[in-house]
Amino acid sequence: MSAPAPQQILTAEQMKAAEQWLIDAGETVESLMERAGSGAADWVWRLAAGRSVTVLCGPGNNGGDGYVIARVLAERGLFVSVVAPIEPKTNAAQTARSRWGGEVVEHASGDVLVDCLFGTGLGRPLSDELLGLLNNLSTGHALRIAVDLPSGVDSDNGDVLNDGLPEYDLTLALGAWKHAHWFMPAMARMGERRLVDIGVGKVHSAARLSARPSFRKPAPDAHKYSRGMVAVIAGAMPGAAVLAACAAQHGGAGYVKILVDEDCEPPAAPVDVVVEHGSLFQLVRDNRINAIVIGPGFGRSDAAMSRLDWILACDVPTVVDADALALLQPPMLEDRSLPIIATPHAGELEGMANAFGTVGLDRVEQAIELAEAIEGVLVAKGPDTIVAAQGSSLAVMPPSTSWLSTAGTGDVLAGLIGSRLATGVSPRLAAEQGCWLHAEAARLAGPVFTAGQLVEYVPDAFAALS
Repeated sequence: MSAPAPQQILTAEQMKAAEQWLIDAGETVESLMERAGSGAADWVWRLAAGRSVTVLCGPGNNGGDGYVIARVLAERGLFVSVVAPIEPKTNAAQTARSRWGGEVVEHASGDVLVDCLFGTGLGRPLSDELLGLLNNLSTGHALRIAVDLPSGVDSDNGDVLNDGLPEYDLTLALGAWKHAHWFMPAMARMGERRLVDIGVGKVHSAARLSARPSFRKPAPDAHKYSRGMVAVIAGAMPGAAVLAACAAQHGGAGYVKILVDEDCEPPAAPVDVVVEHGSLFQLVRDNRINAIVIGPGFGRSDAAMSRLDWILACDVPTVVDADALALLQPPMLEDRSLPIIATPHAGELEGMANAFGTVGLDRVEQAIELAEAIEGVLVAKGPDTIVAAQGSSLAVMPPSTSWLSTAGTGDVLAGLIGSRLATGVSPRLAAEQGCWLHAEAARLAGPVFTAGQLVEYVPDAFAALS
């Protein structure tokens, strides 16, 4: 570890090792607790704005952070109550409680609740007594802040360990982001999220929060072929291919066309989208094609299977989506030298796991293993999209609007990723950039849009990210 890495996302084990590295370098558990608690207290102070605060402290070091928060806020003049159903059990937490020096109360109501009951590392549900106390305190306060993590969630996978946990207005990650800060269902309960720096440096192989891209306009001497050509393969339901092609037109590539096999009906496409209808086996031989998108509306027939096998054998950078994911089999990739980008949603991810023998893993492990199995990039789509790439750290996409949960938006994403891939950026970067454009277009579109309307906002998203 070296310089601070604010975008990294750590497991509980990695966080423990990172803290130990700081201790080995001269810090103590008490000094780290003081730094974490004081940093969190700054955020609580701002949100409280002079109002009363109740701090719920647990028995471990997360509770110790709570005693530091209580002391710092009291020193600044706030009225602070501390509820501690269990005595502190670690030396550092005992020291923090002693330095606070106040009297614990059994219950309190007021303006701001600070949850320091349990943080990173919790692996079992809260007891009925603790859950009841947490919910009673929650309903008795207007604002709720979770320190490190809301009590009752698994830090490594975002699972909610108890039914009926409260929702928070603010969650303060201590030292580094944890997976639960960005994974459903826990993420939905956290409100705003802020990071409190305690000096943790870069951790090797840590996951990371995807960085916002910055797009540039084409070079002064650019032309349609130098900017990249995308071929979208149409199939049984060609409207989906049209959506993907229209999205690709706005993703940065210079030339987009739809290829339709002679056995399929050509789609009614906009006049500025080229449609080529004929022998697919001849159409894909165009050596000007820089990227292929296959799967949206493709169908799952035996003929579709043969077409997919042929397309993949052409060894062109390829985005594999939707129906093509259901048809994809390991032998189809054996002779390829160029990677594919697979874009499964949850159900398709399960199907890929069955096909590639990665059943029984959690979502993160499955994405990483599948990226290795396909020797490419896997975009596990959802409200907490992750991007796994062979040889790279896992990227977690910032959450996007839930209005994206409508038919056809996945086809739009496939087209955007294909367009970025055609421009010549790496497959991993193409996947992340496509996801950013997709999310930004949805944000700009506002509520209740169709997939076609989403495409119309892609140019504005491109501008916003330039």
